[in-house]
Amino acid sequence: MTVAIQVLVLVMVLALAPLFPGVVQRTKSLLTGRRGPPVLQLYADLAKLWRKGAVYSATTSLVFRLAPAIFAGTTLVAACLLPLDGGGAPLRFAGDVVAFAGLLALGRFALVLAALDTGSSFEGMGASREATFGSLVEPGLFLCFAALAIATSSTSLTTMLGRPLAAVWTAAAPALVLVAASLFVLTLAENGRVPVDDPATHLELTMIHEVMVLDHSGPDLALILYAGAVKLTVFGAMLVSLMIPRGGLGLIVSVAVLVAGLTAMAVAVGVVEAVMARLRLIRIPQFLVAASVLATFAIMLLLSA
Repeated sequence: MTVAIQVLVLVMVLALAPLFPGVVQRTKSLLTGRRGPPVLQLYADLAKLWRKGAVYSATTSLVFRLAPAIFAGTTLVAACLLPLDGGGAPLRFAGDVVAFAGLLALGRFALVLAALDTGSSFEGMGASREATFGSLVEPGLFLCFAALAIATSSTSLTTMLGRPLAAVWTAAAPALVLVAASLFVLTLAENGRVPVDDPATHLELTMIHEVMVLDHSGPDLALILYAGAVKLTVFGAMLVSLMIPRGGLGLIVSVAVLVAGLTAMAVAVGVVEAVMARLRLIRIPQFLVAASVLATFAIMLLLSA
């Protein structure tokens, strides 16, 4: 029965995932004095794309066609490893934190291969940038997980972000705040948000993620857009679970806190996009290294305690 409840919570969160990019865009529009699209715009876009047909270039191979499904599949499986109900994950095992990071890396790798498969130097440029910045995001993510593993004495996300975390906060609050700050920076980078990337731009010299998916259309593009929304939700769920341990709360309260926290995270991302400009490409590595430094300081605090 517990697993069934966890699966139901997972399905609910996956259904709400397209809402949060809309909250980001709506917040940004309000703060910059624009009308902007509706909050539910992504749902309409997904429905429209799913009804259309996909167009494939003669230069592409099976790699290009499989990439959207791989990206969506790895992101969905990664979501299954998180304790979204505050108690446990539908899929959990010792060391699943490594599987989580590996699934995200595999999804990125699939999109990079698809971009290279088009034979376009333009998409190759985006793939090169994605691979470069991804290689800087992953160390920071592992350092955040290392800090949480030290604090909770576990390598499972269910323990690291579940009930035991509440007891850890009383003794390791400064370190966990640093981990949360690092994770928020990585959320912006991993999801292609400002100041690392701008999903609304179509300027040739600044595009990263968007340029890689220019040749995708129809249901393939719908899968990529939906998986991107799920990835943003997954990182937001990690932040909410880290900042507000929900192990001792009831199911309804825990889910309500999660949805409210995800909405607040989306608003925070929208505020960042409204008040900051996109960084120059040569400054992005410094920004990502700063996230790793924050997580490293957290590890040092935990080890010295």
